[in-house]
Amino acid sequence: MRSRWLVILLALASGIAFAMSVQGGRWWVIGDAEVGPFGAKRCFDDGCVPTGLNWLGVDERWMRIGMGAWAGGLLSAFMLVVLAAGLAAKRIPRLVAKTVLVSIGTAVITGGMFAARFPRDEFPTSELGRGVFAFVAAIVLGVAAAVLVLRTKRPA
Repeated sequence: MRSRWLVILLALASGIAFAMSVQGGRWWVIGDAEVGPFGAKRCFDDGCVPTGLNWLGVDERWMRIGMGAWAGGLLSAFMLVVLAAGLAAKRIPRLVAKTVLVSIGTAVITGGMFAARFPRDEFPTSELGRGVFAFVAAIVLGVAAAVLVLRTKRPA
C-alpha cells in the first residue's frame, strides 16, 4: 500500500473528530447553554455546570438516542485507532476496515436520529455547534480510510 501513511492520517483524524464531537458536546448552542449527545452544559456568572438533557423538555427516547450517538462515536473512534495501528504495523486490516464501516453506520443512524428529533420549535434561537460539523467530518474521513483499505490489492 503506497499511501499507507495517508490512510493512517485519515483514520486518526477521523477518530479524533469522532471523539471530540461526541465527548466534547456542543451540537447546539442555546444562549449560554451547550447541548450534545452526552448531556448539556449550562453557564452562569460563576461558571459552567454539566447537566442532563431533562431541562430541554424532551422524552426519554431522544436522550437514549443521544447516548447511542455518543457510544457509536466513541466505538468508531476506537475502531479507527485500531485500523491505524494495523496499517502502521504494515498489515492490511480488512476485517477491521469492515468493522469500522459498521460502527460508522451505527453512529450515522443514531446521530442522524438525534439531530432530526432535536426540539427546534421550542428553541428557535438554537444554533448548530462545532460537534455536528466534527461528526460529519469524522464520518467522511472514516469512510474514506476504510474504503481505501478495502480497495487495497492483496499481496501476491
